[in-house]
Amino acid sequence: MAENAWNLQDPAKVALAYTPDSKWRNRSDFVHGREEIEAFLTRKWMKELDYRLIKEIWAHGDDRIAVRFVYECHDAEGNWYRSHGNENWRFDAEGLMAERHASINDVAIQESDRLFRWPSGMRPDDHPGLTALGL
Repeated sequence: MAENAWNLQDPAKVALAYTPDSKWRNRSDFVHGREEIEAFLTRKWMKELDYRLIKEIWAHGDDRIAVRFVYECHDAEGNWYRSHGNENWRFDAEGLMAERHASINDVAIQESDRLFRWPSGMRPDDHPGLTALGL
């Protein structure tokens, strides 16, 4: 569900999955609360164009999940990137995400090297995941 929400790129909707006082570390950005999450995502998706994301659960416990992800996007100049990352999530008793810690590395790629070529929006059910793609 998180992958689908991020691929739909609706910052207000995505922010509702987090507690009102949620704490994020995203690379070197520290974000607190839904309003800051929404503003952060708005800025992110204005810069990261044609964004496509695949997430895969790595490990989980009672209230924690570790996820690995890869996304592809380009900047305003047409430079393409594949970004590899790991997230650690902690949830509250209601199932909202209270903490998100993300570490992300960007790799420049050629447009011809893209692997995520579905139309804007959710990844199609028949599109391979990260393991199947060798990522």
